[in-house]
Amino acid sequence: MADYIYLLETRLSQAQQSALSKIREIARNKELTVFLVGGAVRDLTNGSPVRDLDVVVQGNALKLKKDIEKAGGKISGESEPVRALYVSFPGGVRVEVGSTLTVSWPKPGKPVYESASILDDLRRRDFTANSMALSLNEGSFALLMDPLNGVADIENRELRLVSNYGFIEDPVRMIRAVRFMSRLGWQMDERTRARYQSAKEEGSISAMSAPQRVYEMEEIFHEEDPLRVLRHLEAEGWMKHLNQGVSSARVNVGELERLQQTQAQLHMQGVDAELSAASFPLLTAKMAPRDVTALKKSFTRRVFVAEIESLDKEAKEFVTRLTSKEAALPSQAWKLIYNAKPEVVLWAAYTGKSAAVQGKFKAFYTEWPQARHKIPYAQMLEMRITPEVAGYDELLDKLFFALMDGKLGTVEELKTFLEPYSPPAPPPPTHLRRAKPKKEAKAKSKKKAAAEAGAVTEAVAVAQDAKSPAQPEQAKAEKKPAAKPVKKAEAAKAPVAKKVPAKAEKKPAVPAKPAKKPVTVKAKAPAAKKAPAKAAVKKPAPAVKKAPAKAPARKVVAKKPAPKAPAKAAPKKPAPKKSTPAKKAPAKKSGAKKR
Repeated sequence: MADYIYLLETRLSQAQQSALSKIREIARNKELTVFLVGGAVRDLTNGSPVRDLDVVVQGNALKLKKDIEKAGGKISGESEPVRALYVSFPGGVRVEVGSTLTVSWPKPGKPVYESASILDDLRRRDFTANSMALSLNEGSFALLMDPLNGVADIENRELRLVSNYGFIEDPVRMIRAVRFMSRLGWQMDERTRARYQSAKEEGSISAMSAPQRVYEMEEIFHEEDPLRVLRHLEAEGWMKHLNQGVSSARVNVGELERLQQTQAQLHMQGVDAELSAASFPLLTAKMAPRDVTALKKSFTRRVFVAEIESLDKEAKEFVTRLTSKEAALPSQAWKLIYNAKPEVVLWAAYTGKSAAVQGKFKAFYTEWPQARHKIPYAQMLEMRITPEVAGYDELLDKLFFALMDGKLGTVEELKTFLEPYSPPAPPPPTHLRRAKPKKEAKAKSKKKAAAEAGAVTEAVAVAQDAKSPAQPEQAKAEKKPAAKPVKKAEAAKAPVAKKVPAKAEKKPAVPAKPAKKPVTVKAKAPAAKKAPAKAAVKKPAPAVKKAPAKAPARKVVAKKPAPKAPAKAAPKKPAPKKSTPAKKAPAKKSGAKKR
């Protein structure tokens, strides 16, 4: 599902959004619900340019005439049967403000309208793609109403009739179908095509009313490519029912193409001009003057006629200003073009023959816009001038115009120009990197101390197990030479014993009986130096009383207590289970050492 809030904000021009806001405000003050309907919703969904705005209110739209005029809208026409106003807002915005109605057809081409809800109004329309609405009310803004599944037909690029008798009831829909297909490049679905051919063969078009003929004739001139639409209508034979004097043979095709090219060049620079008023003289170039005058008089929207007739005068006034001292600088001419009415600029660019006018417009198309590429965004970033700085957009405009006029050529000039807009440098950040190593060092020292304390505790536990009288066999086994020598990595860890806390050293002194045996340990000290790792395990015991020597501390093995862990639980189990260490070395060798 499309996000219609986003589409309304991005796909509509600023002038169209302003017009909708004014109508919403008027409807809210009158306590009327208001909806955007018809082709505008279709074009928003389809991605096509939104040309006109169709708005309906649940009430009589004719009563809003004075309020719309106060809001800046010009009433260019009205229709009593459908209770609709044709309004022109600033910026070339055309809006049709109508009422929600339901319709019945006692006779073909003779509708009877009655007030109805928005859903009934959607069901009485011509094609499903036009039978959608967007709420413009508070609390339900941009809510889509699609009772006939028009979105699916838009995706299929098909026109499908709402009513099976649509072409018979309102034969002008046949002309609309051709106009929509020519503009959008769509096709009718199979059933709609069959009903179209049937109504065409039966001559249902003869029931079309005179106001409908005029309205459809005027819509041709408001198309983006009116010549293409005109040719399609001629191919279907409908122009003889609309206006026999208007035909593609009476169009100045070459000049119309040049006008369209001029419109495209202006559009590339952001000047969006409506083509209808400027294209009218070219579409009727080969018609008799009296036929042109009669055609203008028949139009319902009188504002459109006024635009056609005032175009030459306004374009001449604009050219006079463009070639005067008022627009001597490129930036002055640029501002003058953008502040003028787009349709007037289009006609002046198309009809201006002098070299001065053509030179100004050529520079507007090609030379002046190049100043935007010279804006030093990198230098601005170095000077801390970012979009977050207040007045950034205004600064870009000033810089663009200064570059366009050639006032800023060197880096020094650019720097001098930007200096007043550069914000002060932020204070240097405070670095706290020194505190982190201290914390890490403390954490490492705590971990190291804990590891050392654990190693000493294990060593003390080994010594206690060796001195315990309840384990004579295990003590003898510990006196025996070890099968494997002590590894260098284990010997390197031995100096850790110097940092043993006092509390950890006092633990071995708790038992009373083992205190008498340090003498035997001293007597065997020379043998311990020659013996491998396990013989050195006994020497942490004298370290408790005498600030232990370096040699016994170095031979403390932290990784060997694995087989001795069950020794603490030895009193609970029979002694033979603890005799397993004795199998590592023969008993005869241990006796030899005791001698």
